[in-house]
Amino acid sequence: MAEIMTMGEIIVEIMRDGVDKPLDKAETFKGPYPSGAPAIFIDTVARLGHKAAIVGGVGDDDFGKCLLDRLEGDGVDCSNIIKNDRISTGCAFVTYFANGDRKFIFHIGNTPAVLAPAPADEKLEGLKYFHVMGCSLMANLEFGRKIVDTMTRAFDKGAKVSFDPNIRPELLKDPEALDLVAAVLDKTSVFMPGKSELRMLSGCEDIEEAVKALFETKPLLELIVLKNGKKGCIIYSRTERIVFGVYAIEPVDATGAGDSFDGAFLCGLLDGKSLLDAAKWATAAASLNTGAFGPMEGKISIENVTKMIEDNIME
Repeated sequence: MAEIMTMGEIIVEIMRDGVDKPLDKAETFKGPYPSGAPAIFIDTVARLGHKAAIVGGVGDDDFGKCLLDRLEGDGVDCSNIIKNDRISTGCAFVTYFANGDRKFIFHIGNTPAVLAPAPADEKLEGLKYFHVMGCSLMANLEFGRKIVDTMTRAFDKGAKVSFDPNIRPELLKDPEALDLVAAVLDKTSVFMPGKSELRMLSGCEDIEEAVKALFETKPLLELIVLKNGKKGCIIYSRTERIVFGVYAIEPVDATGAGDSFDGAFLCGLLDGKSLLDAAKWATAAASLNTGAFGPMEGKISIENVTKMIEDNIME
């Protein structure tokens, strides 16, 4: 049985091969690369030695094969991934700009990525965490409702909920998606936002006030793991505040780093690590992700994460 499960889009990513190449001009691309925030997350979990499962869908095509080969090869339980022979695997086109911005064009809404049926109850037995990505709630509202329903069933069976709001403006087309986000947050134990998401979902501009407001209004909330980009992270419990920086690595591609951070942090908790050590574990995985081109191409493994922590070279 899986320890950690997620449900959401499994897609390939097709990327510009350099910066400042807008998507409305003819230029070259690289890819396809296995991607999708939930897929990146769960692949990290499997590579760090925990039983991992994902619910989603791909087309019965070469892009789908690319995804299944990677996930299955890394040890993810893919028995809840449907293969659709009528429509193609979802994809995203992305370009980067010198100022650090990214721009996406998603082809997800009418693909197998958002058509997977909810898993049977027995698949939810024994879960430690059910992880939700906010982008998955926004890609297709009907699928988003299925995710919330599955999350609720997993919660009722004893799983804790972890949640990365991962709000993508390109996908946030319907205000009802924010109602789904609110429903997930109400059951969340481990919340993993960025600063803008924390402000948005708490209604507070000041970060410390935002943290306080969420702990006061969300009784199930145990941890807020604030991801702060190049500055590292801040871990808040109801009694602690832990600040941790970033490891020195030559950045190549930041896509997927936050998703790998999420997966590694939960693995750290399941391994019984302290909050500080879980932060180190997660930061090392995110750094390894950043050091390779492609959202799932970083050399994440128990050995490489351990070595990065032991080398302890901080920026």
